[in-house]
Amino acid sequence: MRSTTSRAERGTVDVTAFGADPTGRADSAPAVAAALRHARTLRRPVEIVFAAGTYQLYPEHAELRELYVSNTVGADQRYRDKRIGLLVEDMSDVTIDGRGARLVYHGLQTAFAAIRSANVTFTDFSIEYATPKVIDATVAAAGVTGGRAWRHLSLPPGTLYRVDGTHITWLGETSPASGQPYWSGVDGLAYTQIHDPAARKTWRGDNPLFTDVAAVTDLGAGRIRIDYAGATPPADAGLVYQMRLIEREHPGAFIWESRNVTMRSMNVCYLQEFGVVGQFSENITIDRVNFAPDPASGRTSSSFADHVNLSGVKGSVTITGCTFDGPHDDPINVHGTYLEVTGRPAPATLTLAYRHPETAGFPQFYPGDQVRFIDKRTMTPLPGPPAAVIAVDGPSGTDHTRPLTTMTVTFDRPVPDGVAAGGTVTENVTYTPEVLVSGNVFRNVPTRGVLVTTPKPVLITGNRFDGMSMACVFISADASSWYESGAVADVAIRGNTFARPAGPVIFVEPTNEVAALVHHGISVEDNTFEVGDVTVADVKSAGGFRFTGNTVRRLDGPDRPPYASPLFVFHGSSGIVIAGNHYDPGLNPSVIDE
Repeated sequence: MRSTTSRAERGTVDVTAFGADPTGRADSAPAVAAALRHARTLRRPVEIVFAAGTYQLYPEHAELRELYVSNTVGADQRYRDKRIGLLVEDMSDVTIDGRGARLVYHGLQTAFAAIRSANVTFTDFSIEYATPKVIDATVAAAGVTGGRAWRHLSLPPGTLYRVDGTHITWLGETSPASGQPYWSGVDGLAYTQIHDPAARKTWRGDNPLFTDVAAVTDLGAGRIRIDYAGATPPADAGLVYQMRLIEREHPGAFIWESRNVTMRSMNVCYLQEFGVVGQFSENITIDRVNFAPDPASGRTSSSFADHVNLSGVKGSVTITGCTFDGPHDDPINVHGTYLEVTGRPAPATLTLAYRHPETAGFPQFYPGDQVRFIDKRTMTPLPGPPAAVIAVDGPSGTDHTRPLTTMTVTFDRPVPDGVAAGGTVTENVTYTPEVLVSGNVFRNVPTRGVLVTTPKPVLITGNRFDGMSMACVFISADASSWYESGAVADVAIRGNTFARPAGPVIFVEPTNEVAALVHHGISVEDNTFEVGDVTVADVKSAGGFRFTGNTVRRLDGPDRPPYASPLFVFHGSSGIVIAGNHYDPGLNPSVIDE
């Protein structure tokens, strides 16, 4: 239950009383850390407050913890230590109230975290990074002169680089402690996505900026000229190439083994290296948070990867009234983690392993948790009720001396006879949430909009998805790649607007290799689809899929060509109802059922 403590009963800790500098001239990290450590000693409800202003936060004086985080760098020991700017740890009834403050983070660090805490609210502050680890390079001009193609690149203020012959070395800020840049990379880095400000779309694609380069010239003031050996005219003037490395060393923010955690009324202009990760926690609320670059910054990227990734959360997930603009991966992903069975040392005991290299090192089960055993071929549960965990020997989440990728779990009864090493995965059904995604806006997204895999009720309602480059809603259950669990049983996609989507708009694709009904109870009702030539719903292995009361409009003009794509594609599904929908003239609500 959430705290009902009145404001009068709360203590107040002002970070400026510990030396934090709201003028933005000095490093406020030591003072902020000291204020939070002091607040922990009070042992009563507390507000940590900022005065209005700008605060610089460097990683050298931030809190340091060994942590293992879902969907990041797994068990890689190079990245086990995390710096955290605002750390709420082993506390209860805490509010971090920025009172409009602007927090500018430097280097590589997690903006804020709640660890083993309860009733925590983060509110009313902005998060920015002085030098994001994403390079936004706009092609300001392009052409051919003297038989050679060229481009002029324009970079946002604060972008650091060095021209090295025919190459560009991108640089993080120089650490005041080591005298070395926090990070560096060359030319196109490891990954690129492309943003078209005029079309208001972003997609993943190849990077031509550093192919066949003859010369690179620094023109100053964040402008670079690249000359090429060839004469093919570049056709990308006005596009922005968003380039980055791929190691997710830190979560942007972290919620772990905590309950009743709220983010409210915040501007998250950028998240360094990953997004907000909720991990084995209970009841997470994200309300009126603007995940979007500051228009004054000249940047178009707002995160290094996902915006919100919730891995193993129970209770409720509520995401309302937010803007998701400019991520480098999915804005919202709510999932669990399948662990693969590797052995059965006793009738009621299994050895299990993490299978994706980005996820390892933290507990997946606690005594009392309910666990299902899933056949990888069919992605359906083996016969019998869930088993209860009675003992676990495995990762702690904070200690590299313990096994990081394997664990031994003992249950209250013998596991089913069909459990087989390499052929069975486990799902912790205790740590699965009810989900509400309501009243949000998604734009400039290169990937999916909402990924959700939970057996509890899900409502996706009143949202606007604009110009998505992949599916707007994706339901998987994956035991062959990401190992993100599990099957859904009650999903309502209601009253949303899907504008200019790529297809399929609604995509249901579990990874089963053998035909079976994996997902159940998916309804798509009373939505508006404003589409080009795309499939509206592509559904695999689902029972009870309903598409009712929707409006499907065409975007193209009066001379539009015939619609080639089937509106609906089903693979191994049953109980399909398509009724009461309105289609623009010329749309053929064709169905392919394989």
